[in-house]
Amino acid sequence: MAIDPFKKKLSSFIEKNIHEFHENRLRSLNELRLDRILLQKNPYLFRAKHLNTAAEIIESLLSAYLSSREEILFGDFLEKVAVYTCSQSFNGKKSSAEGIDLEFSRAKIYYLVSIKSGPNWGNSQQIRRMEENFKKAYRILGGNSSKKHIVAINGCCYGRDNKPEKDGYLKLCGEPFWSLISGRPSLYLDLIKSLGHRAKEKNEAFLLAYERICNSFTRDFLNRFCLDNGDIDWSTLVKLNSAEKNPATTKTSSRKNT
Repeated sequence: MAIDPFKKKLSSFIEKNIHEFHENRLRSLNELRLDRILLQKNPYLFRAKHLNTAAEIIESLLSAYLSSREEILFGDFLEKVAVYTCSQSFNGKKSSAEGIDLEFSRAKIYYLVSIKSGPNWGNSQQIRRMEENFKKAYRILGGNSSKKHIVAINGCCYGRDNKPEKDGYLKLCGEPFWSLISGRPSLYLDLIKSLGHRAKEKNEAFLLAYERICNSFTRDFLNRFCLDNGDIDWSTLVKLNSAEKNPATTKTSSRKNT
């Protein structure tokens, strides 16, 4: 059976560039600091969830941070894959217009695409900003003149939206999005095969770094936010996160057990 040239080129592109996601993911972990994530998370929630050990809190912190960060990093990578895919199918190009990620023409329709990772990507203010960006680009391109019919697309790399017709644009998620920019209905399935390139090797390196960070953060948390008897010093933790003036958090010999 002959190899599809398009699939071969796309697979090669993904395999050559997927390392960027893994490298950025690892760099994001290695550059992380304990105070940074403690300041971003709700200490009251830890107490309400009955997280009473340093290891539990650190695991919760890292899990929440990395999940959010990975979604952003992988979304950036999938945007690059989408632009490349469309460039090969319809001479699509990265847009220079504010908030527009991709422009291309297909079947006498000119598409303006704002690419997002998944369907639940933003709040109402962010959605309004995207709508304004569509309107601005639409005006610059001259609107739907007799020479150019323009359609705005909010393209989501995965997920589903059962009501794609929005106010002034279409929201296409998963299969319909990849089909639109490639002309290939099965592309959303083909992608999954190439994304596993060297994944085991890369994730082993990440896991090693994660374990080191987890141990290091747990040690620091014990030293700074635990009493001599091992209990968590919730007052000191909350003060770091929410006091009007950031207090010193170094453990002292005068701290009493409770």
